[in-house]
Amino acid sequence: MIVTIDGVAASGKSSVSSGVARALGVPYVSSGLLYRAATLLAYEAGLAPHDPALLPHLEAQPLRLEPLAGGNRLWLGDRELTADVQSAAVDAGVSAVAAQPELRAWVDRRLRALTPPFVVEGRDMGTAVFPQAQAKFYLTASARVRAGRRAAERPEAVAEIEAALIRRDERDRAQSVPAPEARVIDTGPLSLQGVIDTILADLPQGAAPARTS
Repeated sequence: MIVTIDGVAASGKSSVSSGVARALGVPYVSSGLLYRAATLLAYEAGLAPHDPALLPHLEAQPLRLEPLAGGNRLWLGDRELTADVQSAAVDAGVSAVAAQPELRAWVDRRLRALTPPFVVEGRDMGTAVFPQAQAKFYLTASARVRAGRRAAERPEAVAEIEAALIRRDERDRAQSVPAPEARVIDTGPLSLQGVIDTILADLPQGAAPARTS
């Protein structure tokens, strides 16, 4: 089966998806890493997101996403990009890259080539990429809550991160819409395990792991 977990920036999609995937014993797929990789490669090549040379440049790169239950790794040949794409500069540019239809199609082709079962997280996995998914979820939380979580991971002030997230939400609005049948979960009042348990409990019968006492 395919489980999609969409949501706004810094809503906990990666951690939740990884936890759900581990519980199910399947890989989890981070679509956002591919957009981040495209943004990083554009910067390194001196190309703007709307530059017509960007897509051919990306298609010529030996880029590989390694989906694992415990976390995704991103490779450009023998060079690992996983840490490089998690930067404020990439944060600032990724929305512009993701807004380009041809680049979204590039990411979508790579995702659809993967073999289920898996848990996939992103912005529009349940709407545009895997509308046939058997289970769909959408994570949200206030900008302040999300900023606090991100500040714990990066040496940046909460207020600055919150302002950046609000701007990001506005830019991502067109892509970040819940599927009509998705269960929307406010992660603000819940622990990470609480969100994971909520999703596992809501999966179709037979999909969730057996629980032992």
